[in-house]
Amino acid sequence: MIVFVTGISTEVGKTVASAIVVEALEADYWKPVQAGDLDNSDSHKIERLISNTKTKIHPNSYALNTPMSPHAAAEIDGIRVDLKKIVAPQTENHLVIEGAGGLLVPLNEKDTINDLILPNYKVIVVSRHYLGSINHTLLTIEKLQKKNLEIGIIFSGDEHPTTESIILSKTNVSFLGRINEEVDFDKEVVKKYAKKFRTALTSF
Repeated sequence: MIVFVTGISTEVGKTVASAIVVEALEADYWKPVQAGDLDNSDSHKIERLISNTKTKIHPNSYALNTPMSPHAAAEIDGIRVDLKKIVAPQTENHLVIEGAGGLLVPLNEKDTINDLILPNYKVIVVSRHYLGSINHTLLTIEKLQKKNLEIGIIFSGDEHPTTESIILSKTNVSFLGRINEEVDFDKEVVKKYAKKFRTALTSF
Protein backbone atom coordinates (compact mmCIF):
# COMPACT_ATOMS: atom_id res chain seq x y z
CA MET A 1 0.00 0.00 0.00
CA ILE A 2 1.24 3.49 -0.90
CA VAL A 3 -0.29 6.29 1.16
CA PHE A 4 0.16 9.95 0.28
CA VAL A 5 -0.35 12.38 3.18
CA THR A 6 -1.41 15.89 2.24
CA GLY A 7 -2.81 18.79 4.23
CA ILE A 8 -5.41 21.47 3.71
CA SER A 9 -2.70 24.09 4.33
CA THR A 10 0.73 24.35 5.89
CA GLU A 11 1.31 23.70 9.60
CA VAL A 12 -1.78 21.51 10.03
CA GLY A 13 0.03 18.49 11.47
CA LYS A 14 1.02 16.46 8.39
CA THR A 15 4.33 15.28 9.82
CA VAL A 16 2.86 14.08 13.13
CA ALA A 17 0.06 12.37 11.21
CA SER A 18 2.65 10.81 8.89
CA ALA A 19 4.63 9.53 11.88
CA ILE A 20 1.50 7.92 13.32
CA VAL A 21 0.62 6.27 10.00
CA VAL A 22 4.22 5.09 9.55
CA GLU A 23 4.27 3.64 13.06
CA ALA A 24 0.84 2.01 12.71
CA LEU A 25 1.76 0.28 9.44
CA GLU A 26 5.49 -0.07 10.17
CA ALA A 27 5.75 1.52 6.75
CA ASP A 28 8.66 3.14 4.94
CA TYR A 29 8.66 6.94 4.74
CA TRP A 30 9.55 9.33 1.93
CA LYS A 31 9.36 13.11 1.69
CA PRO A 32 9.94 13.84 -2.02
CA VAL A 33 10.59 17.56 -1.60
CA GLN A 34 11.95 19.16 1.56
CA ALA A 35 12.19 22.94 1.61
CA GLY A 36 14.19 24.41 4.49
CA ASP A 37 15.14 23.00 7.91
CA LEU A 38 17.55 20.54 6.34
CA ASP A 39 19.23 19.89 9.70
CA ASN A 40 15.85 19.20 11.30
CA SER A 41 13.83 18.01 8.33
CA ASP A 42 10.55 16.13 8.36
CA SER A 43 12.54 12.94 7.74
CA HIS A 44 14.57 13.65 10.90
CA LYS A 45 11.35 14.27 12.84
CA ILE A 46 9.82 11.00 11.65
CA GLU A 47 12.97 9.16 12.71
CA ARG A 48 12.69 10.64 16.20
CA LEU A 49 8.97 9.92 16.55
CA ILE A 50 8.74 6.27 15.52
CA SER A 51 9.66 3.21 17.57
CA ASN A 52 9.50 0.28 15.15
CA THR A 53 12.63 -1.14 13.54
CA LYS A 54 11.09 -2.05 10.20
CA THR A 55 10.67 1.46 8.76
CA LYS A 56 13.22 2.74 6.27
CA ILE A 57 13.38 6.48 5.67
CA HIS A 58 14.20 7.20 2.04
CA PRO A 59 16.16 10.28 0.94
CA ASN A 60 14.44 13.33 -0.51
CA SER A 61 14.45 13.76 -4.27
CA TYR A 62 14.97 17.47 -3.63
CA ALA A 63 16.40 19.02 -0.46
CA LEU A 64 16.04 22.78 -0.84
CA ASN A 65 17.65 25.27 1.52
CA THR A 66 14.94 27.88 2.01
CA PRO A 67 11.64 27.34 3.92
CA MET A 68 9.43 28.53 1.08
CA SER A 69 7.18 27.03 -1.56
CA PRO A 70 9.29 24.48 -3.48
CA HIS A 71 9.24 26.45 -6.73
CA ALA A 72 10.58 29.56 -5.01
CA ALA A 73 13.07 27.65 -2.83
CA ALA A 74 14.40 25.89 -5.93
CA GLU A 75 14.83 29.19 -7.76
CA ILE A 76 16.91 30.52 -4.86
CA ASP A 77 19.07 27.40 -5.08
CA GLY A 78 19.48 27.96 -8.81
CA ILE A 79 17.63 24.81 -9.86
CA ARG A 80 14.22 23.75 -11.17
CA VAL A 81 12.19 20.94 -9.63
CA ASP A 82 11.70 18.35 -12.38
CA LEU A 83 8.72 16.04 -11.88
CA LYS A 84 10.47 13.29 -13.88
CA LYS A 85 13.23 13.18 -11.27
CA ILE A 86 10.79 12.55 -8.42
CA VAL A 87 10.43 8.78 -8.48
CA ALA A 88 9.05 6.83 -5.54
CA PRO A 89 11.57 4.46 -3.95
CA GLN A 90 11.22 0.75 -4.60
CA THR A 91 10.23 -1.17 -1.48
CA GLU A 92 8.42 -4.36 -0.55
CA ASN A 93 7.01 -2.54 2.46
CA HIS A 94 4.10 -0.12 2.75
CA LEU A 95 5.20 3.40 1.83
CA VAL A 96 4.01 6.67 3.35
CA ILE A 97 4.72 9.73 1.21
CA GLU A 98 4.43 13.17 2.79
CA GLY A 99 3.65 16.17 0.61
CA ALA A 100 4.69 19.77 1.19
CA GLY A 101 2.07 22.28 2.31
CA GLY A 102 -1.26 21.91 0.56
CA LEU A 103 -2.31 20.09 -2.57
CA LEU A 104 -1.75 22.95 -5.03
CA VAL A 105 1.62 24.11 -3.73
CA PRO A 106 3.71 24.68 -6.87
CA LEU A 107 6.80 22.59 -7.59
CA ASN A 108 7.68 24.63 -10.65
CA GLU A 109 5.87 26.92 -13.11
CA LYS A 110 3.62 24.04 -14.19
CA ASP A 111 3.42 21.19 -11.68
CA THR A 112 2.02 21.07 -8.14
CA ILE A 113 2.06 18.61 -5.22
CA ASN A 114 -1.13 17.18 -6.69
CA ASP A 115 0.89 15.95 -9.69
CA LEU A 116 2.95 13.70 -7.40
CA ILE A 117 -0.13 11.64 -6.52
CA LEU A 118 -0.42 8.61 -8.81
CA PRO A 119 -3.66 6.69 -9.51
CA ASN A 120 -2.68 3.71 -7.34
CA TYR A 121 -2.01 5.84 -4.25
CA LYS A 122 -4.37 6.16 -1.33
CA VAL A 123 -4.56 9.68 0.06
CA ILE A 124 -4.91 10.89 3.62
CA VAL A 125 -6.00 14.49 4.05
CA VAL A 126 -4.99 16.12 7.32
CA SER A 127 -7.51 18.79 8.32
CA ARG A 128 -6.96 21.15 11.23
CA HIS A 129 -9.77 23.32 12.58
CA TYR A 130 -9.47 27.08 11.96
CA LEU A 131 -11.66 29.75 10.43
CA GLY A 132 -11.89 28.77 6.77
CA SER A 133 -10.82 25.17 7.28
CA ILE A 134 -14.13 23.72 6.08
CA ASN A 135 -13.72 25.49 2.75
CA HIS A 136 -10.07 24.44 2.44
CA THR A 137 -10.89 20.85 3.33
CA LEU A 138 -13.80 20.53 0.91
CA LEU A 139 -11.80 22.10 -1.93
CA THR A 140 -8.86 19.77 -1.28
CA ILE A 141 -11.05 16.68 -1.21
CA GLU A 142 -13.03 17.80 -4.29
CA LYS A 143 -9.78 18.14 -6.23
CA LEU A 144 -8.66 14.66 -5.16
CA GLN A 145 -12.03 13.09 -5.92
CA LYS A 146 -11.71 14.22 -9.54
CA LYS A 147 -8.84 11.74 -9.78
CA ASN A 148 -11.04 8.91 -8.42
CA LEU A 149 -8.66 8.26 -5.55
CA GLU A 150 -9.41 6.45 -2.32
CA ILE A 151 -9.40 9.18 0.33
CA GLY A 152 -9.30 9.17 4.11
CA ILE A 153 -9.25 12.07 6.53
CA ILE A 154 -7.51 12.67 9.83
CA PHE A 155 -8.64 15.61 11.94
CA SER A 156 -5.87 17.40 13.81
CA GLY A 157 -6.55 19.37 16.97
CA ASP A 158 -9.38 19.47 19.49
CA GLU A 159 -12.67 17.93 18.44
CA HIS A 160 -15.09 20.20 16.61
CA PRO A 161 -18.19 18.05 15.98
CA THR A 162 -20.14 20.44 13.74
CA THR A 163 -17.14 21.05 11.48
CA GLU A 164 -16.23 17.38 11.28
CA SER A 165 -19.80 16.19 10.63
CA ILE A 166 -20.37 18.59 7.74
CA ILE A 167 -17.04 17.67 6.12
CA LEU A 168 -17.75 13.95 6.43
CA SER A 169 -21.34 14.22 5.22
CA LYS A 170 -20.41 16.33 2.19
CA THR A 171 -17.46 14.20 1.10
CA ASN A 172 -18.18 10.61 2.19
CA VAL A 173 -14.46 10.03 2.71
CA SER A 174 -13.18 7.53 5.27
CA PHE A 175 -12.74 8.95 8.76
CA LEU A 176 -9.47 7.48 10.02
CA GLY A 177 -9.19 9.22 13.37
CA ARG A 178 -8.42 12.40 15.28
CA ILE A 179 -5.13 13.63 16.68
CA ASN A 180 -5.89 15.77 19.72
CA GLU A 181 -3.81 18.62 21.08
CA GLU A 182 -1.00 17.15 23.16
CA VAL A 183 1.54 18.75 25.47
CA ASP A 184 4.23 17.09 23.39
CA PHE A 185 4.45 14.55 20.61
CA ASP A 186 7.10 11.95 21.39
CA LYS A 187 7.56 8.25 20.66
CA GLU A 188 5.11 7.16 23.35
CA VAL A 189 2.35 9.51 22.18
CA VAL A 190 2.86 8.50 18.55
CA LYS A 191 2.80 4.83 19.57
CA LYS A 192 -0.49 5.41 21.43
CA TYR A 193 -2.13 6.97 18.37
CA ALA A 194 -0.66 4.33 16.06
CA LYS A 195 -2.36 1.62 18.10
CA LYS A 196 -5.63 3.57 18.00
CA PHE A 197 -5.46 4.15 14.22
CA ARG A 198 -4.12 0.75 13.17
CA THR A 199 -7.43 -0.98 12.46
CA ALA A 200 -8.80 1.89 10.37
CA LEU A 201 -5.53 2.20 8.43
CA THR A 202 -5.13 -1.49 7.67
CA SER A 203 -8.68 -1.64 6.28
CA PHE A 204 -8.33 1.66 4.40
